[in-house]
Amino acid sequence: MSHETLARDEPVEGSSNRTLGLTFAGVFTLIGLWPLIFGHPMRLWSLAVAVVFAALGLMVPGVLGPLNKVWTRLGLLLHKITSPIVLGLMFFVVVTPFGLVMRLFGKDLLKLRLDRDAKSYWVHRDPPGPKPDSLPNQF
Repeated sequence: MSHETLARDEPVEGSSNRTLGLTFAGVFTLIGLWPLIFGHPMRLWSLAVAVVFAALGLMVPGVLGPLNKVWTRLGLLLHKITSPIVLGLMFFVVVTPFGLVMRLFGKDLLKLRLDRDAKSYWVHRDPPGPKPDSLPNQF
């Protein structure tokens, strides 16, 4: 057993239905207006969907409840899939090569090597560190 629990006991709360409706309205508005930047006509279907989401979000946000639940669950599923992949890629693409290069150059940044001639591994600071009374209420 480790000293910390990795279980997630707290319930995950999604956004409000009103926020979901307005967010979707904003996204569909951007999708509808984006072609104007390149001189193409607007996507009217996307603007119509944006109006529907804005109207539902402002007038009857309760209708968006089931969509909000599905959207939240999709987000949790994507989190469970992408977080380990992204963190794994970061580790193997950034941390591992950095460590290998540091070993190649003989660096020991954490001073983990055994020094048989050392009387102590204590690091002496000159001047000494902060005064003890400068660290009140640490915990």
